[in-house]
Amino acid sequence: MTPNTSSESTGRREELAANLAEVRERIAAACAAAGRDTEDVTLVAVTKTFPASDVRLLAGLGLAQVAENRDQEAAPKAAECADLALTWHFVGQLQTNKVKSVASYAGVVQSVDRARLVRALSQAAVAEGRTLRCLVQVGLDEKEGRGGAAQADVPALADQIAAAEGLELGGVMAVAPLGEEPRPAFERLARLANEVRLSHPGATIMSAGMSGDLEAAVACGATHVRVGTALLGGRSAIVR
Repeated sequence: MTPNTSSESTGRREELAANLAEVRERIAAACAAAGRDTEDVTLVAVTKTFPASDVRLLAGLGLAQVAENRDQEAAPKAAECADLALTWHFVGQLQTNKVKSVASYAGVVQSVDRARLVRALSQAAVAEGRTLRCLVQVGLDEKEGRGGAAQADVPALADQIAAAEGLELGGVMAVAPLGEEPRPAFERLARLANEVRLSHPGATIMSAGMSGDLEAAVACGATHVRVGTALLGGRSAIVR
């Protein structure tokens, strides 16, 4: 692949800036409708399949929260952008054999869904001398298999994260079920988020909502929205 020319880079920056402005307008409108402050909602850019050059452009536009779902793509991208003041979120299903790598660059792991993963992350965080903020991924539709802990298991898993060395419980995360209205699912997540907060007041994060359903997530109290397509465009497997 040939390097981007200056004009290509400028064109891409303008495209991303326009997309970012539109996404921020959507978030602002959703906050206004819900009677919330826009400062209470953090935009996390999901940059999977897009190159490090896009991450740099987004950073130049003021975005500091970046998410990836595959370690084999995220690790080299994070290394290439190590000079930037970014927080990397890992949002994909995480195998324990990838934990050591993820713990070396991620600041937030949003997809913690089982006790074995908590133990592995704790060990890796201690070895790296880092503290990882972890979210319990909640399965809002067990039939679908998009990952996540059973809703009944969430409080205990949250307790395990909070007690683990090298880990900090941040809150909860979920993906809306396919083929359903997202709002009822996000309302279930909000109830679980509140339950977790009662036991762990510092676990204030509710990560929910993506390009197609961020308004419903904000209405239900999401503090973080994970936006990819609306921000970067359709997935085109730029990074393999």
